[in-house]
Amino acid sequence: MAYVIDDSCISCGACESECPTEAISAGDSQYEIDADKCIDCGACVDACPTDSIKEG
Repeated sequence: MAYVIDDSCISCGACESECPTEAISAGDSQYEIDADKCIDCGACVDACPTDSIKEG
């Protein structure tokens, strides 16, 4: 199951560069994770300063 980014995201971009499959991109109001590209590695979770990334 892919990770998801919740509404507490502050759009800092820290997670985007940590994703090995480039599944994370900037959305309209916050960053988003493409579930089809996410491999559930969790690298983004450790990079997020606001704990906004959870298992979906």
